[in-house]
Amino acid sequence: LAEILGDGLSVPAGAEAQVLQALRAVAPMVTVHSDVAVRDEAAAQAGLARVDGDPRIFLLLMPFHQGLKAQMRVEPLAGGGYHVPGEGGATLMLERQGEMRLVARDLQGETRAAEALLAALPTLPLDEGRSEWMIDDPERCMNLLLELEAARGLATVQWPEGGRLSPPRTLGLEAMSLSVKRNGSWFDAQGELKLDHGQVASLQELLGAAEQSGSRFVKLGDGRVYALAETFRRRLDDLRALGEAHGAGLRLHGLSALALDGLEGELGAFQADAAWKGMLRQLQGSLEEGAELPAGWNAQLRPYQLEGYRWMRRLAAAGLGACLADDMGLGKTVQTLALLLARAEAGPALVLAPTSVCANWESEAQTFAPGLNVQRFGEGDRAAALQSAGPRDVFLCSYGLLPLEAERLQAVPWATVVLDEGQNIKNALTKRSQAVMDLQAGFRLVLSGTPVENHLAELWNLFRFLNPGLLGSIEQFRRRFQEPIERDQDTVALARLRRVVSPFLLRRTKGQVLKELPPRTEIVLELEPSPAEAAFLEALRRQSLEALDGGPGQTLQVLAALMRLRRACCNPALVQPGLAIPSSKLEAFLDLVEELLESDHRALVFSQFVDHLALLREALDERGVTYQYLDGATPVRKRAAAVKAFQAGQGDLFLISLKAGGTGLNLTAADYIIHMDPWWNPAVEDQASDRAHRIGQTRPVTVYRLVLKGSVEQKILGLHRHKRQLAEDILSEGAMAAGLDAGTLLALLQEG
Repeated sequence: LAEILGDGLSVPAGAEAQVLQALRAVAPMVTVHSDVAVRDEAAAQAGLARVDGDPRIFLLLMPFHQGLKAQMRVEPLAGGGYHVPGEGGATLMLERQGEMRLVARDLQGETRAAEALLAALPTLPLDEGRSEWMIDDPERCMNLLLELEAARGLATVQWPEGGRLSPPRTLGLEAMSLSVKRNGSWFDAQGELKLDHGQVASLQELLGAAEQSGSRFVKLGDGRVYALAETFRRRLDDLRALGEAHGAGLRLHGLSALALDGLEGELGAFQADAAWKGMLRQLQGSLEEGAELPAGWNAQLRPYQLEGYRWMRRLAAAGLGACLADDMGLGKTVQTLALLLARAEAGPALVLAPTSVCANWESEAQTFAPGLNVQRFGEGDRAAALQSAGPRDVFLCSYGLLPLEAERLQAVPWATVVLDEGQNIKNALTKRSQAVMDLQAGFRLVLSGTPVENHLAELWNLFRFLNPGLLGSIEQFRRRFQEPIERDQDTVALARLRRVVSPFLLRRTKGQVLKELPPRTEIVLELEPSPAEAAFLEALRRQSLEALDGGPGQTLQVLAALMRLRRACCNPALVQPGLAIPSSKLEAFLDLVEELLESDHRALVFSQFVDHLALLREALDERGVTYQYLDGATPVRKRAAAVKAFQAGQGDLFLISLKAGGTGLNLTAADYIIHMDPWWNPAVEDQASDRAHRIGQTRPVTVYRLVLKGSVEQKILGLHRHKRQLAEDILSEGAMAAGLDAGTLLALLQEG
């Protein structure tokens, strides 16, 4: 060999046969790795048979502690030993049955086969290696066995003698039988699951085992482990999320029937009593059947409004609550008035609404449904008015008056109860929320363009009013839906919640139904603060951080500090009266107003701070700019007069406090909206902008947001996207988002 190879490591051309003969003479059992192709004639001269290697993949499994050791190998020559796929020489000299064979490997083919197997075995993590793994977790081992069962054609599994493990049997929905029957106002569900050797497991046992396991593998019967098919596991999760343990099975709310629809065709056996089938037909019918407009209706509804009216009537006929969640400006009031007229003979109706929108209800009722007797509750003898309440009577009551007159209102058997701007009861702990829950109602309706503003518990409280029990207790709701969705970004839990609430929630956006609505453009004006202003804001921020004591009331301290910072961004004089630091935002506002007026535009101007509006008014008065004005202290009649005057062309601007003017106003005479300061929740701002961008608007609408660059205002805008997403996740197909917590608030106060 030394004479042939010299000092090199490669075989000179034509010397292959000599090398092979020399190797065979000195070490017949040696395995030769060669990085060059061995010519057939060389093999023949050496007296060797040349064969093509087998690129099949073998997975060698052996017990390892509580799990398995797995090795991926190829066996180019049967009985000739294992090799790592794609690694080593392309030509091997191997012995079989006492004879040497020259084996030509297909390294690329081995690599492709190995990659195909790895793709089918996600349990084997690539970051741990590509040919050998140690798997300690028994659950991962069972997953691997199931994956190998499914990938049988991609690899040959080898076990040590006596050490073979069988994959767990997979159970599908066809192994399950279920029966559902009424028990009072609920339904009882019981079932059995067929196991091996004639054994069965009850539904309660199965649910308990699945919850304890937390995975698709469950111990049932005599302790044997079974694997649940993916569709079976999802359906089981649905049952567990929609019901609660009761006896040997589950107790289900009847309104969850639609969310479980389809089980009959999936299970091995499904039996339901007439009450369950009737409930399902009723729910399905409430989504499919139609209804005509009532006599005396004095308007033509748009197609989507007619659809909304019919949808509400069908749910009302079925005795089910409904939430009409159309975008602001799509006419929720007019759709509801048509419903109230259709149900007028069934008895009196109660409409709870913010004081600011009661006048709008009266006006639209007089125009579209003059046959209704609409009256303000609170004027005159309240007790006498309620005692005489009857068909065709519609009482308008403010949310502020509700807690004071709760007992009287709760004593009336209302045919219909409507919550306008239903987000007013989003907090379950408030007196108004507690008062609403005890109202008697044949049909319950919530109107809200923002049924979810900050977190999902708000939706739970709305449905506690609409269809009590559907979403369980607040503790169950948090465990089943709120925490998985908001904390864990669980898309499965989100889809399940959407299936439960969607039959009772109707939402249409402007983009979907108002193709003729003019475009709306949103512009963020990032304003550069003056050096003196920037220094003042930074000093205020640092003082606020230093003042935090880290105690149990820190969240309130942070909120107070952020409030000061936000007010300082609007105008330093709002924090320190008399401070001689000009406001960059005020200067930019006046420049923008001058530009708009030169082009014959009119604008709505919103701020959440009434004293900020006072500074704007002072500056406008100095320049002779005309305007209308309202805030929360403006009397109802004066409010209505200001709106009417602006619509008639009196005033270039309309200055409005954000919360006072966010709802119940039709101000289509303006084509520009200016938000002087960002609010936590973009839904409030969007509602305000919808005062102008709504039915009746004929000109394109432009929305300006004035934000001080580098300030806390910019960070608040960053939260807006998440807030909007939280609502859209439930109302449409969306991704995930979470509410505002103490950590988020503190981050707004931090630098950077």
